[in-house]
Amino acid sequence: MKITRLTPDENGLVDWPTLSSHKRAVMTIGVFDGMHKGHQAVIKRVVELAKQTDSLAVVMILDPRPALAHTYADEHDDMDLPKDFVDTQALSSVDQRIRMMGELGVDRVLVLRYTMAFAAKSFRFFLGQMVGKLGMRTLVLGQDAALGANRKGDIKAIQELCEATRVFELDVVDDLGPGYTWVPMHFEPKMPEGTGEPQDPREGMNKAELRAWTKKNNCRKVRVWSSTNVRFLLSRGCVKAAAEILGHDHAVEGAVVHGEQRGREIGFPTANLAQVVEGYVPVDGVYAGWLVDLGPIDNGENVGKGTDGGDAVKTSTGSEGNATSGVNAANLAAPSDEMRMAAGSPWRWPAAISIGTKPTYSDETGINERVIEPYCVTKDWLELYDHKVRVEFTQFLRGQVKFKDTDELKAALQDYADQTLEITEMK
Repeated sequence: MKITRLTPDENGLVDWPTLSSHKRAVMTIGVFDGMHKGHQAVIKRVVELAKQTDSLAVVMILDPRPALAHTYADEHDDMDLPKDFVDTQALSSVDQRIRMMGELGVDRVLVLRYTMAFAAKSFRFFLGQMVGKLGMRTLVLGQDAALGANRKGDIKAIQELCEATRVFELDVVDDLGPGYTWVPMHFEPKMPEGTGEPQDPREGMNKAELRAWTKKNNCRKVRVWSSTNVRFLLSRGCVKAAAEILGHDHAVEGAVVHGEQRGREIGFPTANLAQVVEGYVPVDGVYAGWLVDLGPIDNGENVGKGTDGGDAVKTSTGSEGNATSGVNAANLAAPSDEMRMAAGSPWRWPAAISIGTKPTYSDETGINERVIEPYCVTKDWLELYDHKVRVEFTQFLRGQVKFKDTDELKAALQDYADQTLEITEMK
């Protein structure tokens, strides 16, 4: 799979690459945050049609998220979002999405920087560019997709353009899933009470109860299969419900850094993640899940982004390749992320994951920084400093608790480890 990163000029024009001199393109366009089941349905259709017509399967990712870019512009005199802005509300990074697209069989990914100048272009102009510059002959979209300035290019308008020009076809995918639900317009993370996987707060409500809840929380209607709904569930610790929508466990990725080393001192060494991670961080608490070693970090970033053994290309704004392994890989050359993430991989361990501010010791240390601390449940000694790791959340165990002393904390940590082994053995 080849990846090209593109930035529009000040007028919103893009220097589009030549995808192929002899093949047409089946394309889709969107953000694909989280790569949930609806996104997967659209991309699988792109790949299916491309194979049927001997065309290229092409996905264009808009980055940053248009909703975020427009919100920022509204608050900053139509300025573009700074390139170093950290989107803490994004479910997944662009690189995480690209990895999944490679697994689904996509040939080319175009990562397009979403700017206000580009956003001002009409959907007719944009689609004309796709046809004329990229060789698009089929456009695949979900049922409620909309393109171009002010989102005027909805399915009806695009279909009318297809019929009028006859230069490309529109294929609309049924990506609705189980229908719609309600999510508060604005919500903050809320840690569940008690132990065990929490229930979706909307589950089991009758119509009257749901109506009252939506009014009380100033809700809006969204798809069940939507990034917004997944984000809401994760903010409530409902990682199993989120996984049902995603089709996979939610995960974050980041660099392992040195912490206070208190876990090592009490026999439960953790792999502390850096403050900035890729992916949405669920609500504070303890989770059962997995940690995957994605390899050493080179020059400030892990470059293990190849999805098919290294068929990735260097672009003007970034590069793709394969990371080298630092763990049990003497017999494997440059293992890919997919190899590392696979079930039974020697780079993958069950992990009890703590998210929070370490309340047992915060009064003593004065440190109240929110951290992600996975403890790998293994007898092996793991040296993961300066490695990029993936942390997958399988089940919520309990909320954050302040223990009276270290002995009580150690007993709890052992219990979390035991629960984690039991839960992960079922996966």
